[in-house]
Amino acid sequence: MTDGLHARGLRFLAVRWRVLLRLGLWSVLETGQSFLIGYAPARALDDGFLQGRTETGLGWLGVAGLGVVVGAYGTARVYAAVAALVEPLRDRLMRRVVERGVREADRGALSGLTQQVEIARDTSAGLVMVSRSFVFTAVGALVGLFSLAPLLLLVVLPPLAAGVGLFAVTLGPLARRQEAFLVADEALADRLGAVCPGLRDITAAGAEQRMSADVENLVDAELRAARSLARFGVLRVAALALGGHLPIVLLLATAPWLLRQGVTTGALIGALSYVTQSLLPALHNLVHGLGTSGSRLAVVLRRLAPAGPRRDAVNRATSHAEPADDRRPVAAPPAGPSVTAPLPNADTPALTLSCVTFAYGPASVPVIDHLDLALPSGSHLAVVGPSGIGKSTLTALIAGLLRPRRGTIRVCGEAVPGPEAVARRVLIPQEAYVFTGSLAENLAHLRPDPVPEAELLSAAEAVGLVPLLETLGGPEGRVDPAALSAGERQLIALTRAYLAEAPLALLDEATCHLDGPAEERAERAFAARPGGTLVVVAHRISSARRADRVLMMDGRDTAYGTHDELLRGSARYRELVGAWAPVPREGSQPALALRDPDGVDAVAGPGLAGDGRHVVAHGPVGQVQVPRDLRDGRPLRGEG
Repeated sequence: MTDGLHARGLRFLAVRWRVLLRLGLWSVLETGQSFLIGYAPARALDDGFLQGRTETGLGWLGVAGLGVVVGAYGTARVYAAVAALVEPLRDRLMRRVVERGVREADRGALSGLTQQVEIARDTSAGLVMVSRSFVFTAVGALVGLFSLAPLLLLVVLPPLAAGVGLFAVTLGPLARRQEAFLVADEALADRLGAVCPGLRDITAAGAEQRMSADVENLVDAELRAARSLARFGVLRVAALALGGHLPIVLLLATAPWLLRQGVTTGALIGALSYVTQSLLPALHNLVHGLGTSGSRLAVVLRRLAPAGPRRDAVNRATSHAEPADDRRPVAAPPAGPSVTAPLPNADTPALTLSCVTFAYGPASVPVIDHLDLALPSGSHLAVVGPSGIGKSTLTALIAGLLRPRRGTIRVCGEAVPGPEAVARRVLIPQEAYVFTGSLAENLAHLRPDPVPEAELLSAAEAVGLVPLLETLGGPEGRVDPAALSAGERQLIALTRAYLAEAPLALLDEATCHLDGPAEERAERAFAARPGGTLVVVAHRISSARRADRVLMMDGRDTAYGTHDELLRGSARYRELVGAWAPVPREGSQPALALRDPDGVDAVAGPGLAGDGRHVVAHGPVGQVQVPRDLRDGRPLRGEG
């Protein structure tokens, strides 16, 4: 990868040879200042002040001042040349990031646009300046030393060359350690960005020790990288001391010998000026500029460079799938190569769980305990249970977002987690992900190739998206996520998943913002997909009635069967269904699961569970309801 960056960098510079030539010419003009900074004071002393010729000394000092003015003009032109060299680099990187972000839906595009490209531009400009400055400043100073007295080169040049050589030798290892530190720091920042918003959920789920250990490992990794960088950074200080400070000591220590060899006092003062005013600052900027900014630039360019084969669209979309359970896991989707998802063999189960156990912490009670499940291809499974029991955790395990503590999971015969299993399932969370763009782009987000318009319209008709599609002006209509309702966003996400090639669809309360008929239409569309299998976390009893099988989760009392079988054989399921059962009059089916933690039913109607005293029903919140105050005049169960 580094060789590739070097090759691209050389090609980039070769195309802009005119800019490099202009930069070199202006740098030569700037070099005059470096030459005169030691030569003019030497002549002012030897030919002027020490000889009693004040006007000659002042004249040479005036020449030095004129050199500063000319050098400043050259420096100003240098900045313009550097801009002409660096801005095309920024434009090229910006174009690459935009292409990757728009065409490939790269999640890092925003970071690339707002930070990484600017880092690359500023850092590359700084490196051009410090590298150019050292080369031309060193040439001007060494020419000046030779002009004053060739013996001065014998004192200054060897330690300078040794210091630059030591720095050059250590530059590669130092850059690698700098990069390792930056990577460790970014990994820690990324983990904290994921953990901090979920602290409440982590505490509620008893996952403190797990998250603490995870973050502690990243902190330790950054600490080790920082210590390695600090230890190796000592060589950078040694190179600066050897090449910049030792020549000063040698000039002072050898001054008597130099004077006996005919070196004048002015020449010796000029040599000290060259070292302290030119060589030492230039070397300092080179060592710190290349040693720190150079490695940072290499890291950024590697991340902005084309990355090999991209993950498939299904894998990309997984990053937006967050379980909607009260115990929301903090986990990243598994990465993997692009995998095609053909229809599974009819004899291969769509989903298999074998003795799966999962808990959010080592000391926590398992949310899922020794669960076995085999779901044939083409099935329709509804998952029901009290709030917080682990329904969304189950979908996260099937999707590969979480790893079970024990047991195995297979999707269409492929082990979870794994890229093959990822390509065979699509997860639609409660919070639907919709991005700004055309409706067609949103719907085709999980497909690697363009989707024909006829197929888009057919999917929209099946799921129930046609009214919204017409409102937006067709497939090319503009989507503004902020202008859509939660239900409209869910319809778009459902249609996108319907168009995905994954045979297993996981709906984690993905229809909670739809009304009953819209939910039924969407679920029936998914259940009717050729070769498709549907797993839906239900929040209405109608979803359970439509399903072939129902998984009623309740810890160790988990039950599995058809709706009628569970009604006959599971007291807990009958209790859960409760007031969901149909009644003679309309309005007796709540939209949300009964037995919520607050114990309040969503809609008052006959047969609702009560506490014997009051229920919050169709009146204001907190209103006390006396017996026989329901709409049909009947009492709550257990009340006389």
